[in-house]
Amino acid sequence: MGSRSVGAVHSARCYLVLILQLLTQLPSANSVLRYRVAEEGPADVHIGNVASDLGLSTSGIGTGDVTFALESGSEYFKIDNVTGELTTGSKRIDREKLPQCQMIFDENECFLNFEVSVIGPLQSWVDLFDGRIVVTDINDNTPSFPSPVLTLSVEENRPIGTLYLLPTATDRDFGRNGIDRYELIQDSRDGGSSLRRPANGPTNGNGGDRRRTSETGAGPASRSSVFELQVADTPEGQKQPQLIVKGPLDREARDSYELVLRVRDGGNPPRSSQALLRVSITDVNDNSPRFERAVYEAEMAENAPPGTPVLQVRATDRDVGVNGQVEYVFGAATESVRRLLRLDEASGWLSVLHRIDREEVSQLRFTITARDRGQPPRTDRTTVVLNVRDENDNVPIVEIRKIGRILVRDGAAMVPENVLVDTPVALVQVSDRDQGENGAVTCTVVGDVPFTLKPAGETALAPPPATDDAFERNKKKYFLHTSALLDYEATREYSVTIVAVDSGSPSLSSNSSLLVRVVDINDHAPTFAQSLVEVHFAENNAPGERVVTVVASDADSGKNAEIAYSLDPSVNGAFYIDADNGDIRATGALDRELRERYEFRVIARDKGTPSLQGSATVIVQVTDRNDNAPKFVQEVFTFYVKENLLTNSPVGMVTVTDADEGENAELSLFVEHDEEEGGEEGKEGKQEVFSIENNTGTIFSSASFDRERRSTYSFRVRAVDGGEPPRSATATVSLFVTDENDNAPSIISPANESYTLLPPASGARTVVRTVSASDGDTGSNADLRYALVGGNPFRLFEIGSSSGVITLAEPLERRHRGLHRLVVRVNDSGVPSLCATALVHVFINESLANATLVDAQVRHISAACC
Repeated sequence: MGSRSVGAVHSARCYLVLILQLLTQLPSANSVLRYRVAEEGPADVHIGNVASDLGLSTSGIGTGDVTFALESGSEYFKIDNVTGELTTGSKRIDREKLPQCQMIFDENECFLNFEVSVIGPLQSWVDLFDGRIVVTDINDNTPSFPSPVLTLSVEENRPIGTLYLLPTATDRDFGRNGIDRYELIQDSRDGGSSLRRPANGPTNGNGGDRRRTSETGAGPASRSSVFELQVADTPEGQKQPQLIVKGPLDREARDSYELVLRVRDGGNPPRSSQALLRVSITDVNDNSPRFERAVYEAEMAENAPPGTPVLQVRATDRDVGVNGQVEYVFGAATESVRRLLRLDEASGWLSVLHRIDREEVSQLRFTITARDRGQPPRTDRTTVVLNVRDENDNVPIVEIRKIGRILVRDGAAMVPENVLVDTPVALVQVSDRDQGENGAVTCTVVGDVPFTLKPAGETALAPPPATDDAFERNKKKYFLHTSALLDYEATREYSVTIVAVDSGSPSLSSNSSLLVRVVDINDHAPTFAQSLVEVHFAENNAPGERVVTVVASDADSGKNAEIAYSLDPSVNGAFYIDADNGDIRATGALDRELRERYEFRVIARDKGTPSLQGSATVIVQVTDRNDNAPKFVQEVFTFYVKENLLTNSPVGMVTVTDADEGENAELSLFVEHDEEEGGEEGKEGKQEVFSIENNTGTIFSSASFDRERRSTYSFRVRAVDGGEPPRSATATVSLFVTDENDNAPSIISPANESYTLLPPASGARTVVRTVSASDGDTGSNADLRYALVGGNPFRLFEIGSSSGVITLAEPLERRHRGLHRLVVRVNDSGVPSLCATALVHVFINESLANATLVDAQVRHISAACC
């Protein structure tokens, strides 16, 4: 196993250990993510650490293997995705403006919910936890009275200690930041300077021990005051200011008093406001109205039209006349109550003023005060509880959000094509603002797409248990899982439609779509249209000239489909390639005579991670140009001819070659006579006509020779190739005329057009070929002697003088490779001796791969004569 495989196994084992550690650190039975934070706080205030509060082990925490993501609640909070540190966001929290806290008076009931996901390594698992952050109140609201001027009627002759209820102030804060105390400032006309009369509520919470504040100011003003303030705690937990008569009231002596009533909260620093309290002294009214019930409860349908009667409250008064006439007004009622309901002052009928949405207000709880028209009026109070009955008037809401490391942006999820089957790719939250059956929602994925919904609770970690307040984890939340493998090259995006239907009658439904874009992974290697590219390219090219262009394609996209080309190192610098467009160019000029074929690989690599590659084979056949002149094997050819030779007989054979091929190697041979020879012999020589045969290089004479008249001849032979422009070469031919010997030796074998293949590994004394000859004469004229007379410049070969056997004289070297044209002369022993010549072709090479070229060269060579 390679090091890479070992590393992969080690990494997989580490991830498995990490998952097992996390599974053993599950939240305890009563572990719930609950925190507290004060409203109006700045950003980055520490709230808590989710990792430690969930009881997760430190393995993987802080390293990035296990990360955290805030799936909801990011409007007010943020989380460190590595450490799990939960802090406040940039948007300040105003408790009094939170819709869910408008009707909340319990400090622990104003909260914001959030969701946090715990993401395993490489998103191998994802778990989702719900959390709750209780928003605590700060003193940011000033208590105020319902009006800057308050009125109170007090009947005369009331006994000392009589109590009168005063209008209560309201404070949007609560707890110790709510109303803490009321103070009464006496009228300056009441005999002296104004004195502040603070009043506190009872010391205990049951209202049984009410503490009254006494006048403590110095001077006659405190002694002459006729009113004092005390505060009582109501059963609803409010502070009720009460005005106490502490002195005799005589309407005829004085019929009104003006006091200042101040309210102060318990914040630090405290906030306060005041109102003018006008007290009118009236005649006696000695009976108070009485409600039929202390608490009225009723149910009303949401969306009832304005004017719909809801409930009638009734109170009776035993007095008669105006003192027995009862009118009804709202007591402790919020702005929402006064906005939504109308109270008929005369009849006590409550009716709808504006349509009520149960999803905004599910219950209205308030008090109604009944007061008579006596002077001063007497009152009674009752509590009204109205429960709003749900109607199926809300369609289900389908919200699709990101989960873990797979982003959902602008309605599209970016999912890599290599995710495993059953991978969660998005969080789907389905909700319905209705309740009961009207809010029971089922949802499903429609259409033929490789995705399915699974409840969010089916995860690697067990969910924490539900609490008594029904704070249920993963309620109506689903993970959208892949149900099949994704392939970017097959389908690049899916439109996933999720339909939600409630159980109301008639049912309501809605749908939401998610565009899943499949992200390309580098899983396709580049491919060439042809695995073998063969091209013919002329030699003597300009350096950098384009030879051929290769093109590869990649089924991936983006960087994964961007291709860079390169050549295999075996090209040895003869060619180079443009990495971008695949142009293959020659580095320098090519020479066919040195090398006529190149074969190498071209490689196409994509730019993905990791990179993939493909290859193709390129064969370059170098074609010939006429860049080589013909070349004779010898500069001077010497031939011996017998006298009395018949006309048109061959007198010798010249050998010439051309390294080019084709038309550039097709040779034409010409005889050029020496124009400068003088004397009688020169004149006679000019009359002699020599001709040469193109195919064999054989020289013919058109006349017989007379040695006694002329024994030597000299002329030039010119070879011209068929190239454009043509190239040529010359050689000198010397011809010697010998005395007659009737029968010259005759060559039996080898034929001039034949050749022998000699392996380069042949050693010295290796038999190459045997030249066989015969002579029609007898005796010494038929005694034949063999000799190599030409074509052996390296002295590689030797021949047995009597046997005609050609052998190697020494071992072969690399420079000896190629075609050797040996001229073998066979002489008889006559006087004069007659001879014959044979042309023995020896091709030193491993094989006959270039047999056609060898045949062509052999055909261009003439047989030589003695």
